[in-house]
Amino acid sequence: MTSSPVGAERVRVTADPDWYDGVGISLGVRVGNLVFTSGQAPIDDTGATVGTGDFEAQARQTLANLSTVLTNAGSSLAEVVKATVYVTDITQQDVFGKLRAEYFTGTPPLAESFVEVSALAKPEWMIEIEAIGSVR
Repeated sequence: MTSSPVGAERVRVTADPDWYDGVGISLGVRVGNLVFTSGQAPIDDTGATVGTGDFEAQARQTLANLSTVLTNAGSSLAEVVKATVYVTDITQQDVFGKLRAEYFTGTPPLAESFVEVSALAKPEWMIEIEAIGSVR
């Protein structure tokens, strides 16, 4: 097992376009062999919400954004070791469970928290996902 030395360089993860550039946060930060993502949302390259009112469409867009961030950091959805999934409707857990099996293919299965919140950053968002991935 390798580990990052204390004080390992922190590298900002970006995309083109970087949909979080104007809000003062990074899409993700790579430290050694770990990638920490900001919460990814159901937005397109312009910041517009995708799939308003459609949980599965929003979840797929959020997962696509998460994949982009991880890939740009040298990781992937298969390398996610921990995810925190925030939803505004806990009854969507079964829908997300099917998507989890489709998108997160690494072994062993990732550690995950699935949390209902009263609201996300925009009222039409139904899901947001943050993750920690490894880089091989």
